[in-house]
Amino acid sequence: MRAIAVSEYGATPAPMNLPRPEPGPGEILVKMIAAGVNPMDWKIADGLLKDSIDASFPLILGQDGAGVVEEAGDGVTRLRHGEQVYGVFGMPERGLGSYAEYAIARDDGPVARMPEGMIYTQAAAVPIASMSALAMVDEARIDSGQTVLVVGATGGTGQSAVQLAALAGAKVIATARDDMAGTMRRLGADETVDHSKGDLNGQVLAVHSDGVDAILDMASDTAAADHLAQLLRPGGTYVSTVWAVNPDAMEARELRGVNFQVEPSAELLDRLSDLIDAGKLRVRVEREAPLDEAADALAASRAGGARGKTVLRV
Repeated sequence: MRAIAVSEYGATPAPMNLPRPEPGPGEILVKMIAAGVNPMDWKIADGLLKDSIDASFPLILGQDGAGVVEEAGDGVTRLRHGEQVYGVFGMPERGLGSYAEYAIARDDGPVARMPEGMIYTQAAAVPIASMSALAMVDEARIDSGQTVLVVGATGGTGQSAVQLAALAGAKVIATARDDMAGTMRRLGADETVDHSKGDLNGQVLAVHSDGVDAILDMASDTAAADHLAQLLRPGGTYVSTVWAVNPDAMEARELRGVNFQVEPSAELLDRLSDLIDAGKLRVRVEREAPLDEAADALAASRAGGARGKTVLRV
């Protein structure tokens, strides 16, 4: 089968012809139609996560994807042949991922039936980014009447976080340049602030002099996060997906700091499916590209500045 893989950590992702995987007990084989691109993909390829992920080579890249169940192993009860599914397919310990014609997932793992009426390229853009956003909103205990600052709001996780925080009843401030301000408001942001126009703290405090209740941050390094934390009211929560906060230092300031990594699950995906079916969550695909352009897509992800999700057509 065709796949995009690396032969070792740090190697350039390249097209390869590799054996089609076979589903074991409790597993499904999925014919992939589309694969979503995430920062985790290039971090795994570069070996940045090798202390926590034991990969096999050649390593097929990719976590997110959408496709059709081709085969089911013994003991599979939840998903059936021919069903349209989406979810997380990365199994680096077996050298498997979603950037391929076929991928493996566990029947009891983070894979679910696709939302009604959703096309494959949209579905492939959902899993890790939107599961992260949903779990972050849960972790931060976002509630009606709160004020929430979303940093890195224009990326895939950020755009879902804006929508989900607004859906929880919060007043949402999103970081965005002028050309994305309208998009952020359409997604549910009440206000936008632009880091290119000066100190974010000053911009926020100019409108909210008493600060904010929570910060959901997909972008800031440790120094920037420490500065932004000054915006939090006593008892406020700072959730960082890039592990930039010091929870002990936050606690000393009567704040709650959380370095966050999502644990993908079918339950989270099912919740997202319900929101998508109800028209309460939209996923913006910024770029579609053929599978063979995966290396370029990953390079763009490394560079940052995403305005939505990138999806590879398998």
